[in-house]
Amino acid sequence: MSWTSRILASVLVMTAVAQPSQAGELMVIASGSQPSQPRQPQLALDKQGTIHVAFGVGNAIYHARSLAGGRQFAPPQKIGETPRLALGMRRGPRIAAGSEAIVVAAIGHEEGNLLAWRSTDGGRAWQGPVQVNDSPHDAREGLHAMAQGPQGELYCVWLDCREQERGKRIFGAGSTDGGKTWSANQLVYTSPSGSVCECCHPSATYDSLGKLHVMWRNSISGARDMYWASSMDGGKTFGKATKLGQGTWPLNACPMDGGNLTASPKGELFTAWRRDKEVFLAGDSGTPEQRLALGKQPWIAATARGPHVVWLEDRSTRLMYQSPGAAQAEELAAKANDPVIVSAPGGAGPLVAAWEESQGKETRLVCRVLAEGK
Repeated sequence: MSWTSRILASVLVMTAVAQPSQAGELMVIASGSQPSQPRQPQLALDKQGTIHVAFGVGNAIYHARSLAGGRQFAPPQKIGETPRLALGMRRGPRIAAGSEAIVVAAIGHEEGNLLAWRSTDGGRAWQGPVQVNDSPHDAREGLHAMAQGPQGELYCVWLDCREQERGKRIFGAGSTDGGKTWSANQLVYTSPSGSVCECCHPSATYDSLGKLHVMWRNSISGARDMYWASSMDGGKTFGKATKLGQGTWPLNACPMDGGNLTASPKGELFTAWRRDKEVFLAGDSGTPEQRLALGKQPWIAATARGPHVVWLEDRSTRLMYQSPGAAQAEELAAKANDPVIVSAPGGAGPLVAAWEESQGKETRLVCRVLAEGK
């Protein structure tokens, strides 16, 4: 048994099947203390409304799934390990849950490769990993995203280090067989100034028509602004990159805060991101961005009602949630980190948020159903 495995076995506390929870109540997914605390939860919902969570513990990757209509969780199951699993500041595993397979992707700093595992039995057994990047070691920055399309297609994007003298660029690869194999890598974007923002994670989403959208923080002539580009052919080619928002952020550093984007059931694209000390909401129609609050680490999901955004207050650990049409944001937690939010495919299922929460020396991952859906 490896050192990591011994630590996990002796220290990490994984939740057994919890008592049924009502919508709005917190569900604890996993908890533990250093050096085996669970970190960086990511969410996916399948068409049946089952909640799937991927997270890291040390060098190990775990998956947990909800039971009883999303009101309790089965004990998390270990997927695999990778040397020096990339965790923290939006690094960590990503997850997609389709009808063919559940797919989890993660990067290890030591080997610098983006790896994907898949399960065809709801997360009970896992196959893989397979390597997504076809230039070895060049995903070593540890920042990536994964999106799933309406037909189950998958696409990963990451900060790529190949041809290091050209700086970090956005690369991607797709899968049409549930993560079993991945396409040749495709250059999505290269900055005219030499490198995109070096430590901000990219994001990706499909809309209801299968159009793929990718967002990243750029670095052009000293400005760290958000850009996005779209593909009509599953990531083989991308259109011109477009700047989001009418303001700009001159900054000679990386804020390590890449925002997020999503598409509504109606096909509308929504983005949430940070500029300086503020969080903004924007669409793809060229309209001015909407300031939400002083904040950081925003994440976004969309239902038929519109965009739902979570973020942390600036200089605070308070987790805030803004729903469409609400007069003001709601506090979800007093001490949180790296929150995420996800809606069901087609908007027919639940709306769910998850985050890290510290209680003394213990870190726990918690999940809350914000709306039950149809």
